[in-house]
Amino acid sequence: MKIVECFAAGQRMSAFEDPEICRSLLESLQVGVCVVDLQKKIIFWSDGAERITGNLRHEVVGRPCAGRTLSQCDQNTCEACGTECPVGAAIQGAHPGRTEGYLHHRRGHRVPVQVWAVPVRDAHGSVIGVLQSFEDHHEPADDGQREDSPKGSGRVDEISGIANRTIMQAHLRETLRTFAELQVPFGVLHLRLKGFEVFRANFGAEAVNCMLRMVSHTLELAVWRTDHVGRWTDDQFLVILNGCSGDSLRAVGDRIGRMLANDGTEWWGDKRSLAVSIGHAAARPGDTGESMLERARQNMQTISNQKTSPTKPAKGAASGT
Repeated sequence: MKIVECFAAGQRMSAFEDPEICRSLLESLQVGVCVVDLQKKIIFWSDGAERITGNLRHEVVGRPCAGRTLSQCDQNTCEACGTECPVGAAIQGAHPGRTEGYLHHRRGHRVPVQVWAVPVRDAHGSVIGVLQSFEDHHEPADDGQREDSPKGSGRVDEISGIANRTIMQAHLRETLRTFAELQVPFGVLHLRLKGFEVFRANFGAEAVNCMLRMVSHTLELAVWRTDHVGRWTDDQFLVILNGCSGDSLRAVGDRIGRMLANDGTEWWGDKRSLAVSIGHAAARPGDTGESMLERARQNMQTISNQKTSPTKPAKGAASGT
């Protein structure tokens, strides 16, 4: 009986040694799994990698892991893949690596992730590639459904998914009252997308909606949960930064500007973005919401990404609707 049981167990184990079964199991993982060769070209892409990045398997296999496909970095931009990235470290140092940073989703926004990279070795112990796994660090999916959140109460801009002007005006009034009573510092960032109407005319409403969602997502990632982000007008956004003023306020504005300059939305086969103007204003005694916004408008500076495609559509392309 024991011999029969051992034989049956051996058959079950041998089934899982089938390469196709192992590959199917790995592909079905909901954590992001990516395998690259020594040329840093992707040779394996899991279902989880599709979900987290928006890139389908047939679109990325055979492509370099750097660039739009799987660009990750703890800085605002990552143009090259060197020893600082987990893949480069695993190949050159032949040891596992871990980092936290961002992936660029196919829709253009950033996804905060934690990445592990493990060298893959052949039977002789030589490194032949790298296995990467990465997890999405987004907030829990039901976090926005709390009764006290804009999403939970329906007080959001329908296109961008963030707070609308009405709720942002209420946040600004409340924050000004707190400042007047307790002198808790705060500041605002006023952002405007340059060339918004030209972009709409050239590419249509759906492209505009993708752009607005990308900008909104980046703004939410860039600030603390105690801060407020909302859409102010068609092409403008407002950020209220609690406990932030002076140099810190300018630093946050600069960081957001760099993040937005490096972002873009995929449309008609190209990465397209709009220049953004950002102005800041710290609260002063006697301020009103309008006086703060006026100061922010007066010191607006424009930041653009020269490496993305212009707002003009490609020659011969039809405009969107």
